[in-house]
Amino acid sequence: MGDILVNEERLWASLMDMAKIGATPAGGVCRLTLTDLARESRDLFITWCEEAGCMTHFDAVGNIFARRPGTDEMRPPVMTGSHLDTQPTGGKFDGTYGVLAGLEVIRTLNEHGIETIAPLEVAVWTNEEGCRFTPSMSGSGVFSGVYDLDYVLARKDETGTTIGAELKRIGYAGASHPGGRAITAYLEAHIEQGPILEAEKTTIGVVAGGQGKRSYEITVCGQEAHAGTTPMSLRRDALQGAAQMIAGVDRIALDNAPQAVSTVGMVSVKPNSRNTIPGTAFFSADIRHPDKETLDTMDAEFRGICDKISRTMSLSVDVIEVSRYEPVNFDETCITAVRSAARRLGYSHRDIVSGAGHDACYLARAAPAGMIFIPCENGISHAEIEYATPTDAAAGCNVLLYAMLDFAGRN
Repeated sequence: MGDILVNEERLWASLMDMAKIGATPAGGVCRLTLTDLARESRDLFITWCEEAGCMTHFDAVGNIFARRPGTDEMRPPVMTGSHLDTQPTGGKFDGTYGVLAGLEVIRTLNEHGIETIAPLEVAVWTNEEGCRFTPSMSGSGVFSGVYDLDYVLARKDETGTTIGAELKRIGYAGASHPGGRAITAYLEAHIEQGPILEAEKTTIGVVAGGQGKRSYEITVCGQEAHAGTTPMSLRRDALQGAAQMIAGVDRIALDNAPQAVSTVGMVSVKPNSRNTIPGTAFFSADIRHPDKETLDTMDAEFRGICDKISRTMSLSVDVIEVSRYEPVNFDETCITAVRSAARRLGYSHRDIVSGAGHDACYLARAAPAGMIFIPCENGISHAEIEYATPTDAAAGCNVLLYAMLDFAGRN
């Protein structure tokens, strides 16, 4: 074991206190990005960080940074973090665990009077989930040069409200341009969001990389008509066309099993009347695979399916790619630091590939990056019953502590 360990009870208490903001009756959290509840969570995080002696600031896309000085302030910081926004029926740990694990590292170092040579920073990235505004991972994407700042600030939710307007409304529109500065390393702790670690009774996932993703918004247009008087052969039913395209999304993943996954998570239809043939159908699609060539093939196949069905059924289709990231391999020095920390602390561990997208996947473009996974119960995430144990949460935080010290150095 290491000579210092994080405070398990304090970390757990912080997680439970943060979960009160946006708590749902079913035991989860609904804290959509840039809402009033999101502002409350940000305010609480900043309060806690400043109480721990950190200097805080936020940039023009609302990313928050809490900095613990090092003895050599000329050294680039060692950074950790994640996000505080949730899904509409989200859990207590997705994203929030990584943020508060970073805070607990700082509290532990303070408690033991340990100075690091390089500064440490804990980041809260804006709009990781992407369920109110697309694209997901907006803040880390701007920071890492994936997205243009003005493009992200102009993104709208379903009511037409922009990210830029909401940042100003809740008081988190900073002055500094995101990114453009050196980082020694970025390490992110997260629940696995899958079943592998729990099934294998393994405490730590040493994340080697993440699979790539393509996200789309598809609008299918046909012709509204009377449900009782229009012969089947003369219909241009947008919903029937969309249904066949949706079936194609599922088939593409099955054809590329076992590593491929695909999801249709949003569907809407107009005019949404029981006696009218649908004239417009909208759906989202998400395809993922850890191999870029295979992912590109899946992308081409999906577009081909949409085109063929629309022509066969005399429909029009508009396929818009709203988000993409390529498969990523994390930095070997970061992977080694995580693995070495797990070994030093005596935790069971295994290499693993992330099936979900994370801010670390974009930070890998700007700095050496890596991730630490801990198990979540039954592999369930993006759900109100999402759960991780206090012991596993502390174990991941301990690994984060020693991996960060590996890069930052200590006096």
